Amino acid sequence: MVRKVLVGVKRVVDYLTKIRVQADGSGVDLKNVKWSMNPFCEIALEEAIQMKEKKLVDEVVAASIGNKSAAETLRSALALGADRAIHVVTPDGDASASPEPLAVAKILRKLVEKEKPGLELVLLGKQAIDDDSNQTAQMLSALLGWSQATFASTVKMEGNTHALVAQEVDGGLETVKISLPCVISVDLRLNSPRYATLPNIMKAKKKPIESISVESLGVDISPRNRVVHVASPPQRKSGIMVESVDQLLDKLRNEAKVI
Repeated sequence: MVRKVLVGVKRVVDYLTKIRVQADGSGVDLKNVKWSMNPFCEIALEEAIQMKEKKLVDEVVAASIGNKSAAETLRSALALGADRAIHVVTPDGDASASPEPLAVAKILRKLVEKEKPGLELVLLGKQAIDDDSNQTAQMLSALLGWSQATFASTVKMEGNTHALVAQEVDGGLETVKISLPCVISVDLRLNSPRYATLPNIMKAKKKPIESISVESLGVDISPRNRVVHVASPPQRKSGIMVESVDQLLDKLRNEAKVI
């Protein structure tokens, strides 16, 4: 049995929110938007909770990196079933509120080292829907020197020594067997996250959230990349109605040039 599993959860703009670009093109307008847990992080958390329910792990630890508002995401994680939470607090501000993937991987490595012994599994979403980087899990695995599996659609633990992880590929499913300790990034089809019940929401208020300043971990979160310009995608042109198959073929051949 694995004693602890660490799950990374990120606070992002809710996926149902219509994103607005700032007038000067410097970034995304974040005023008065709804925030929620990254959907892929929800899937990773659900998998960890299911593992605990199956008595495959003893403790689920949720971790989030961000300014003081990230504590709301951690409360949501606790309400869903995490046992405790760690909040790595970053300074307020757009650049520092969402550290880049390499900085996140370095911070998570510090948390893994802090939680030893007993922590042999890290579950992360394959990507966050705000930057879509898909880098943190791979970087964390390299920094720790641990086994890794990505885009997991099924995860099966084999005792406390190995895990069988399947991922979707062009030809079907590919299953890999990795040794623990390991880092696994999860994909959409792994599970369907549960909803928090009112009793669990009330219980979550009593569960501990440990706050750690990013400065105390000795990790530089200064951005290495700079956003040059942000623009909305061009509006899609409206379609046209054709009166006959011949007219359709003519437009596909001469205008769209697809046949």
